[in-house]
Parts: sequence; structure tokens; C-alpha cells
Amino acid sequence: MKGIFWRGFWRIFRGYWSSEHKWKARGLLAFVIALNFFDVYLLVRINTWYNEFYNALQQYQADQFWPLVGTFTLLAMLHIVVAVYAIYLRQMVQIKWRTWLTDQYLGRWMRKQVYYRLQVLRSDTDNPDQRISEDINQFVALTLQLLIGFLKQLTTLAAFGVVLWNLSGAFTVPFGSREFVIYGYMFWFSLLYSMVGTVCAHLVGRRLIGLNFDQQRFEADFRFNMMRVRENSESVAFYRGEQPESVGFREHFAKVIRNYWQLMRQTKILNFYVNGYGQLAIIVPLVLAAPQYFAGTMALGGLMQTVSAFGRVQDALSYFVDSYDTIAQLAAVTRRLAGFTSHMEEAASIPNGVVRRETPAGAEKAVSLNELQVCLPDGRTLLRDCTLKLPQGCRVLITGASGCGKSTLLRTLSGIWPYGSGSLTLPQGTRALFLPQRPYLPLGSLRRALYYPLSASGSEDRLKEVLRLVGLETFIARLGDRDDWSRILSLGEQQRLAFARVLLVKPDCVFLDEATSALDEAREQEMYELLRRQLPAMSVVSVGHRSTLFARHEEELHLFGDGSWRIRPIPAKV
Repeated sequence: MKGIFWRGFWRIFRGYWSSEHKWKARGLLAFVIALNFFDVYLLVRINTWYNEFYNALQQYQADQFWPLVGTFTLLAMLHIVVAVYAIYLRQMVQIKWRTWLTDQYLGRWMRKQVYYRLQVLRSDTDNPDQRISEDINQFVALTLQLLIGFLKQLTTLAAFGVVLWNLSGAFTVPFGSREFVIYGYMFWFSLLYSMVGTVCAHLVGRRLIGLNFDQQRFEADFRFNMMRVRENSESVAFYRGEQPESVGFREHFAKVIRNYWQLMRQTKILNFYVNGYGQLAIIVPLVLAAPQYFAGTMALGGLMQTVSAFGRVQDALSYFVDSYDTIAQLAAVTRRLAGFTSHMEEAASIPNGVVRRETPAGAEKAVSLNELQVCLPDGRTLLRDCTLKLPQGCRVLITGASGCGKSTLLRTLSGIWPYGSGSLTLPQGTRALFLPQRPYLPLGSLRRALYYPLSASGSEDRLKEVLRLVGLETFIARLGDRDDWSRILSLGEQQRLAFARVLLVKPDCVFLDEATSALDEAREQEMYELLRRQLPAMSVVSVGHRSTLFARHEEELHLFGDGSWRIRPIPAKV
């Protein structure tokens, strides 16, 4: 388990520090670490000041009081400036690292339609949005916090360990007729105290790792469930589905609360231990140094310096104890990101079974399918040995019973379905556009939604003309309005907007997957006639169940669902 964690952590960690930004990143991180080291030096100087100041108080040296106050003021001001900029520059490293890591994950998630393939694979990758937005931020912040904190505490241990060794002197332990002398006994006791504390902290807090992981997952599921209702609010309202949705909310929230109670209980136990451990560390150095102080071998200043040095050494050695909860959070976040990374790699590694080729310029402009085979992820064959040619300007209707593979065939032709074999040959430079039953409308202006997936840079007059052609002229005045258009427009209006896209993009072939299901028959006929009139050379391949669609097409490709198929011409009148 530990090996898996470290491998996953190293894979995520190393990317930025070996990237094209590595020298600037390493330089900035080195400067942050140097500031923390300088801060440790200032703390050592302040520790020495304790000795001088309390000795002056003990000896009633009034002439030394204000100079020592001035020295402390200077050291304190330097400490404040260094501490503030150490945090500020660490946050600068954090935002630069997070930006790079987010770009990398977004690129990998979008490349090769991995975002889609993850759903096809039905992997256990839940809420990729949270992993990219929240988990990356937590990974970067917690890693820097622990790394810089560890180096600072290591330096503190080295610096104050020497101070504590020199201050504690020798301690004689009688044993029978012999005596044993322990040099630097307070340092050794601090080391032993912290080692025992670290082991106990691990035993007390190790359950926090799994609980933190589950808490993030349950929180994300609860949030996603609410988001789904918001996206499908109209359907839920039509069904009067408030009651079952409320039950679903409560079930997901109950998991959040149940796990959080466990997290609270385990954190309470750890906090009891950590606070008790910390409070005990306050009195221990006083007890250990008291014999020397009362014997007169240690002045008040030496006692206060010893207590301060012991506290610093103990804090450094107890870093693991104090940071256990942070380490648990980092382990959970790393586990989530590592799992997400491996699932993305798995999705990206699936080869496209269907080979896509382009015919040379000047060749016949036709889409050719050669021994095309379409399968499901479980291996079941939907289409077998399909060989046919779709010439330029053809109009083909794909029919068959529900579940026979009509939409999956369109996914295969688009290149996003990886399960299949055979080849698909397209004329060089062919532009294809696929219209699903529910068009995707990006957030932003209506102009952007119309031009999607192209940039909204066309003529304003052309936009207005296209909206009139598809019967959406009432929205001409709102072309620049930014809104959630999938919520504002009815499904029928969304489908007409998708036809407007076809007129703007002017593809060589368009594939429609029940793209007129929300339109009445008259409007459906109007949309198909519009495509024929405006783009007569464009090939049209449709999937649908309506009998009226036969009149809009010239050939029928019928799928039987067992792998067999049939293509036949459609009579002029059906």
C-alpha cells in the first residue's frame, strides 16, 4: 500500500519540476526554502536573546534593558518580514504549479475523447471535475506545506539541537557502585519523547486516511446529485419527482454526515493525543532543567533559553505528530489523483478499431465503409462485415429496433467509438458534423451556441438570416445575451438551432441521430427541405423511427441487431 502511494505521488509530483518551467520553478522554490532557513537563523538569535535578557533581569542590569529590547525589536521585525514573504512566495509557487498541473490534466482529459471514453468504460472514476478543480489544488498546497515545513523543521532540529546539547551539559546517573554520565541528556530525552509520540500518533490517526478519502467522494456525489436535478429541472418538475429526488438527496447527504461523524470521532481522539502531547512538552524541560537551576549551575537566562530550545527541538521532532492530519489528507488526495490518472491512461490506450483513411485529391467524393464491424465493450457484435459506399449528396436513413446499434454506428463513423474493426474512407478534407437528439449548447452568448464548435466570428447578417430560416427569428435581438441556453430553449428550439449550425458550418456530410424527434412532422419536413435547398451537395445520414423520414431519404440501411444488415433504395413514395 505504501509503495503504491509513493509511486502515485512521485508520478504526479515530478511532472512540473522536470517540465519546461523547471528552472524558474526550482529557483523560486529554492528561494522560499532559503527564506525559511534564514527564519530559523533568526529564531536561534532570538533564543540567544532570551539568555541575555533574562540574565540582565535577574542581575538587575537596567542599563542593558532598553538595548536588549531594541535588539529584540529588530529581530522580531526581520522575522515578521521573512515569515510573511516566505508564505507569499510559497503561494506563488503553489499557483504556478497548480496552473501547470491543471493544464496537463485538462489536456489529457480532453485528448482522444478520454472524457467520453471514461463513461464508456464505466470505470470507478467519479466526478472528474472535482479531481481537476479541487484535488489538484489540495495536492499542490499540502505537498508544499509538508515539504517546506519538513525542511524547515529539519534545519530547526540541527540548529537548536546543538544549542540544547550545549545547554543541557552532562547528567550523572548512579547505577549500583558505578555512575553513568549522559552528555546532552535533554537532547536525547527530546529525541526519545518525539519518537514515541510519532509512533503513537500513527497508531491513533491512521484511520483518518481512508475516512478523508471517503469524505471527499461522498461530498462530490452529493453535489453532483444536486447538479443533475438542476440540469434536468424541467423533467423532474413534469414527473413531480420532488419526493424521490429529496429521498436521493437525503441518502447521499446521510453518507456525508455518517462518514463525517466517524471523521470527527477519529479526529477527536487524535486531537486529545496531540494536545496532551503538546501540553506535556511544556512542563518536561522545566522539570529536567530544574536540578541545575536550583543547584546554581544554570542562571535564569540559561533556564529560559533551555526551555525555548527544548520546545524548538521537540516541535521539529514532533513534526509528524502535528502534521498527521495533513499527511492523511495528502494521502487521500494522491490516491484519488493517481486513480484518475491511471483510468485516463487506460481510456487513452484503447486503440481505435476502425481505421480511418482519406482518398487523394481528385478521387471520387464518397464515404466508403469496408468490412466494418461494430461491437459493444462486452464483445457483443452489433454490425458485421458492413461494406457500402455513400456517394456525395446521398441521403441514407438508418433504421432498426431500439438497441440494435444505430446510434453506436454513428459514434463509430465519428471516430469516438473504439470498439470495432474495418476501415472508413473519407474524401480528403471532408468536414462532418454530428447532431445528437439533444444538442449541446455551451454556456455563453447565443452567438457562441450557434457557431459551436467553431469560433463565433461570422457575419452578423448571416446569423440573422439563418435564424429566420429555422424559425428562431424571435431570438435575433438576443444574439449577444450570455445565459444557459439549454435551459431557456425548448428541445424543439434546440434542435432547430442545431440545423442552423449546419447551415453556418456547411459540412460535407451531416449525421443526424433522431435530431428532429421534438419537432412536428411539418417542421421536420421544413428542416430537411432546408438542408436540401441550402446545401444540395451535402450527404445526409439520419437515424430515426418516424415513418415520415422515409420520404426525406433515398436509401435505407436496416440493422437487425444480430450483426446482419440490409441496404435498399427507398421508393419515391412510401
